[in-house]
Amino acid sequence: MFVDSHCHLDYPGLVEAEAEVVARAERAGVGVMQTIATRLDRAPGVLELARRHASVVAAVGVHPHEAGAAGVESARPLLTLADDPKVTAIGESGLDYYYDKSPRDAQARSFRAHIEACRESGLPLVVHTRDADADTAAILEDEMRHGPFTGVVHCYSSSRELAERAVAMGLYLGIGGIATFKRSEDLRATIRDMPRDRLLLETDAPYLAPPPHRGKRNEPAYIPLIAEVLAETLGETLAAVEAMTTENFFRLFSKARTAAP
Repeated sequence: MFVDSHCHLDYPGLVEAEAEVVARAERAGVGVMQTIATRLDRAPGVLELARRHASVVAAVGVHPHEAGAAGVESARPLLTLADDPKVTAIGESGLDYYYDKSPRDAQARSFRAHIEACRESGLPLVVHTRDADADTAAILEDEMRHGPFTGVVHCYSSSRELAERAVAMGLYLGIGGIATFKRSEDLRATIRDMPRDRLLLETDAPYLAPPPHRGKRNEPAYIPLIAEVLAETLGETLAAVEAMTTENFFRLFSKARTAAP
């Protein structure tokens, strides 16, 4: 069984054909999809979507793009959702300095509140970072000193240094479509050197489709295409990567064992 550890099934391009998208993924061998709520006011709809499908679980949080208008200042709003049987993670949250759609101080405050919610709930954190490696690592390391938490740096496309620092903290790396692009040789070299028990598969659908679908809508059914590139990168068989990344997912997102039976 493959797992898509990060997708957005409620986004335009997927939500209009929700049942078909989930069915195509299941036919492709993707047995679990973790869909991400990027604002708390979207969480009820995301959870309803997850309840319609045994194979779908959910993460709840506030994307850094939304931190200015909808960020959280404390863990409490996140903790009110954490006990839902379908909620398997907190996030995605983090820092995005590429678009800077929200003030950086608001992004940082919301990020830290998400981390506190992870500590209190025991759920893993889904980290978003873009053009913010140094500040992301600094916040994660600072917060880790205040108490341990687990999580994944999703859609990993940052520097080797951030990968090494994240893994040293016990975090995982989400490997998605970017790793399949021809220009991503340096990224694949970094992935090759990371501990294999810290790698997850994801699509970030509907974004970042792997070849031969690049430039088109992405969807969870394309996880095997990403897995093929990861297998080639690691010098492993596809079956070995399938087993490895699925085991890694359930080790990190342990609640998914009951949320997606």
